[in-house]
Amino acid sequence: MELSKAIENRKSVRKFNNKKPNWRNIIECIDAARFAPMAGGNYTIKFILIDEEEKISKIAEACQQDFITKAKFVVVVCSNPLRPTTAYGEKGEVYCRQQAGAAIENFLLKIIEYGLSTCWVGYFLEDQIKRELKIPENVNVEAILPIGYEYEKPRTRRAKIDLDRILYFNKYGNVQIKKKKKVE
Repeated sequence: MELSKAIENRKSVRKFNNKKPNWRNIIECIDAARFAPMAGGNYTIKFILIDEEEKISKIAEACQQDFITKAKFVVVVCSNPLRPTTAYGEKGEVYCRQQAGAAIENFLLKIIEYGLSTCWVGYFLEDQIKRELKIPENVNVEAILPIGYEYEKPRTRRAKIDLDRILYFNKYGNVQIKKKKKVE
């Protein structure tokens, strides 16, 4: 699939049908996340692929979002800020979160290529997720990604917001690019 098509077709899906995705395709999507930029080449992101219904149910409970129970797989994205914070101090924590976002977006775009669907879940009770999945205390849970096939037929999606409402030139709030003066 062409990248611009994948970007335009990416959306959050909360209704999955009963068809179980091929786990190997999900591994391919996780593999795409490895190509995201990483500060100083310090790869801090880890993925946990879950297919056990009981664990998925407990994750849904920790997220307080029932739709997750309908997913056949859940990917939990984690990051360990130790190396970036050692290298960059407090800014390392920020870099770690940025890296996670970039890796997750690569994953989300690759999901589209396989005809799969997901929803980036950012609200969850981190302590419950860590306890259920035996995630070490010093590791951050970045996102929960339930995966399946969309229940309904995909609809055409409109751009979420007009470009001229989010683009500025040369300084915040400046909506026009400065025209160059003609030299006579």
